[in-house]
Parts: sequence; C-alpha cells; structure tokens
Amino acid sequence: MVDAVVVGAGPNGLAAAVTLARAGLTVEVVERNDTIGGGARTAELTLPGFHHDVCSAVHPMALQSEFFRLFGLQHRIELRLPEVQYGHPLDHGRAGIAYQDLERTAAELGVDGPAFRSLMGPLAQHADRVADFTTDALLQVPRHPLTVLRFGLRALEQGTAAWNARFRQDVAPAMVSGVAAHSIQHMPSLSTAAAALSLGSYAHARGWPVPIGGSQAIVDALAADLIAHGGTIETGREVRSLGDLTPAKAVLFDTSVPGMLRIAGSQIPSPRRGALRRFRFGNAAAKVDFALSDAVPWANPELRRAGTVHIGGTRQEIAEAEGAVARGQHADRPYVLGAEPTVVDPSRAPAGKHVFWAYAHVPAGSDVDPTEAVTRQIERFAPGFRDTVLASSSRTAVQMGEYNPNYVGGDIAAGAASFWQLVKRPVLSSDPWRMGGGMYLSSEAAAPGPGVHGMAGWHAARSALRHTFGLSGDVDLSPEE
Repeated sequence: MVDAVVVGAGPNGLAAAVTLARAGLTVEVVERNDTIGGGARTAELTLPGFHHDVCSAVHPMALQSEFFRLFGLQHRIELRLPEVQYGHPLDHGRAGIAYQDLERTAAELGVDGPAFRSLMGPLAQHADRVADFTTDALLQVPRHPLTVLRFGLRALEQGTAAWNARFRQDVAPAMVSGVAAHSIQHMPSLSTAAAALSLGSYAHARGWPVPIGGSQAIVDALAADLIAHGGTIETGREVRSLGDLTPAKAVLFDTSVPGMLRIAGSQIPSPRRGALRRFRFGNAAAKVDFALSDAVPWANPELRRAGTVHIGGTRQEIAEAEGAVARGQHADRPYVLGAEPTVVDPSRAPAGKHVFWAYAHVPAGSDVDPTEAVTRQIERFAPGFRDTVLASSSRTAVQMGEYNPNYVGGDIAAGAASFWQLVKRPVLSSDPWRMGGGMYLSSEAAAPGPGVHGMAGWHAARSALRHTFGLSGDVDLSPEE
C-alpha cells in the first residue's frame, strides 16, 4: 500500500503529487500516455527541429498562480515575457496592442484609452487578489471583498448588453473580446467577462510568459521535484478500475468527470455521484501547428513582437463566430487563438525559422480539419503567411479528445466554462475537490477550472491532507538549495 495514487500526469495531477510528497507521504502517479504532461507537452509535430506545444503554449497563470509562486516555478525554469503580451489585429493594418505597461497600452488606444485603463487598472493593480478568489472554490468567503466587488461590477458590465457602453471606437472592445473568447462561450456572458477581466489583468500585472524550451519544461520541473521527494511515475498504464491501482489511502483523479466515474464507479457516495452525472461539456477547439520559414508577416509590424495574437476581427465578428459555435455551427470566420513562441524562444526552431501555434473554436465533436480556415484567418491579417508555411500538423476536435480523454468532444476546458459550472465545478461545495471515500478530483474539471496553473491539483491535495491524513498546516513547496 502507498499513501496516495494520482491518476493522470498533467500539470494538476503532478501539482497534487508534489504537494502530497512534500508532506512526507508515499505517492505514485500513473499515466495512460507514454509521456507525461497532458495539456502541457512539447513535441516535434511537423518537421525535425521544430518544437511545438501540443496543447497550451503561453501561460497567463504561470506567474499568477499561488501554487506556482509557492513552488518557485520561475526559479526552476526560464519564463520569458514577450514585449507585447497579446495583440489583436483588425483590418487595414490596424491592431490593438497590450503591453505589460497599462499606461502605454491605454495611450495607444486614443479616445478609448481612459475607458480601457479604468476597466483594467484597478484589477491589474490587485491582480494577486483577483487570482486569489478566481482560483479557489467560488463558494468560499472572499478574503478581499472590495476586489471581488470591483471585479463583479465590471463582469456585469462586460457580460451583458451594456458591454459597449464605455467604448467609442472598435479597437479596445475587440481587445477585451479577444481575451474573453478564451472561454469558448457565447458572448456577452458572465463567464466570458470573467475570463477577459482575470486574464486581461494578469497581462498588465506579471505578464503572459512563454516557457523557454516549451510547455514541457513546466511538467518536467514538477516531475523532477516529485521524484526528488520519493514519488514515482509510471507511464503507458491505462486505468479502467480502482482494482488496477496500487492500494492507497487516497486516490486523486487528474481525469475528466466521466473518466473518474468509470474508474471509481459505486465507490463514490451516491449523492455526489448523482451531482457529477449532471456535469456538462462545452464546445471545442481544433488545432493547427505550423513550421514557418520566417516570422508571421503581420500587416501591423507591432504584432511581430507579440507572444499571443487573438485573430477574429471586431468585437461583433468574434461574438458572431462564438455564437455560431454555441449553436453547433462552424463559423465562416472562426475565432483563432494564436501564439508564436519563437518571438522570445528561438530554440523552438532551426536558425531563422519559426513555429506558430493556433486553435480555432469549433462545435463539440467536430471532425472538420481546421487547417484551411485557420490559414485563411491568419492570411487576412498577415498577407503572405501561406508562403512562409513549410509544413503543418492539425488535430480535429475529435482527435483532440482521442489524444486526451479529458477533452471530451474536443472540449479543452474539460467541462463547459459557463458561469454556473464555474460556481459548481464539478459540484456545489466549498470543497468541490473532495468526492468522498478517500477520492478527490484534481483536474481542471474541478475548481478553479481551465488553465495551466496547478491550482486544482494543489487544492485537491490539501483537501486530502486534511480529510484523509488528518494533516493541517501549509506544505513547504519552495525550491531547495
């Protein structure tokens, strides 16, 4: 018998395992794939020497997550900030440019600069407090009620028909909508507004960093710490039932909700099991990775310094595209989330070459190859992009789910990130990670939800330490000299 088994070696599963091992427990991690990482892997997907992030590429939570700050992630790997945190191209060579410096960002927005500053400024100034309540169970009593009030009032504005009231032109609202669309929901809505406000404030606080060497660096750092503290990782091992696991006092699932139910079955108490069966999935992402002969030739040269680019046009165009996806349709001009890691990390490609990473939002279960739609959208704002493409690799939404079973139907959030499912993720509780019977959900299907932040795993491990092992107090996660 071991103290704890973690099923799944994604960022959240490894965060849980590290926390438990640092508390002095014996921990075993099992992973179905031959490599660890889940949503944070890096591989040669197109041509030799071109290193692509398989799922996530840029990490707004890497410097903002409390778990990663306690773990000292930025002291274990190199996280580099681009000069432009994110950019938003519009037609005729125009673009919204989000620098880490909010004042500089606002100054370039003209008449809408003061409105953008007043929207984001108070949240960016207290970004740690924003992260504090948005990365915990939403039923917890907030430690910073004034920040929650500021956030809530802005969410009500940007999540309702009043979302254009403060703006006079089209660049600033397009920038807000480009960030909001990360949540893959119809807009305006409270959930898309929450994404825009939280992620947007982080851009102007600590920034949106790119891990040097790829997202794999994050999971490799977690795995190294786990092994250094006595934990073990076994890959290539499919888990179909609890009987496939080493007997343990606690089992933590870095899986989807249906995946946990298939494995644990009736061992989860019936009231909780019924609530879990009501958990719902959202729409999907389909992915394209490009190997390029040169940097993306954006019509607006300032975009060539951006790590992340939101490709979708005006606020209205993005809303229409996301609305089509919400109705189960493929948008003619889909919203595309793009990243060019080689802007700050030339090690990802041979000398002078680049990689470009892109997601298009599509209906759940789509089997449509996104390559042409994504290429067409990029070409719209970067004429000549097609001529730079040396090779590409794509995954439909169906294939995304096949690669990672947590992404049911291609839902990379492992469950719809609607407002209600952020409140009850996956159940309505102040401790939504605790399933009962010594079992815990530690994936992004649990609070706080999507993103590479490790917070769901950290919260689940802390719950297990309290309830299964009777251990209280903080676990020291800091790097050792």
